[in-house]
Amino acid sequence: MIIKVKNMVCDRCKSVLKDEFQKADIVVVKMDLGEIQFLDDASHRMDDIREILVSNGFELIENPNDTRIAEIKKHVLMALNHGVDRNLSEYLSDKMKKEYSVLSKLFSATEGMTIEKFFIRLKIEKAKEQIQMGNKTFSEIAYDLNYASGSHLAKQFKAITGMSMGEYQKLQQWDRKAWDQIV
Repeated sequence: MIIKVKNMVCDRCKSVLKDEFQKADIVVVKMDLGEIQFLDDASHRMDDIREILVSNGFELIENPNDTRIAEIKKHVLMALNHGVDRNLSEYLSDKMKKEYSVLSKLFSATEGMTIEKFFIRLKIEKAKEQIQMGNKTFSEIAYDLNYASGSHLAKQFKAITGMSMGEYQKLQQWDRKAWDQIV
């Protein structure tokens, strides 16, 4: 039995849920971003599964459009983390076996922003994370995030955060959003 889970976007999320399901004696076969596979006999424990998800800030996705949105977010996050070397629209179309225009319209209508803006916000949060770690130059961060230049990242960073990367670095009281809080 496979279920889709809203807001399960990082390894910490997966770890929390694995622990909770283990405590409840519910066997997880496989867990991926936004998706959990249980033993086939877990279907009779759906109330328990739903309760564990909700009590930990997650949500069971049952609507097909919500499932597609969760998949889009998962693939966009994977594109960011793995440095996809091709156009995001082509990547998503290929991964989801759907025309990008269909995916884009659904995402925009549901989330109130385009996939591209969502991707840029994720990149800015990743840039914030790397600035906090302090072991890379701004140019290296831009390169890691597949920006054509450091100035392109700097412009987007300022547009999203309202401050330059240097100003953000000096703050020392960093304001970062969790991956699942981007939209």
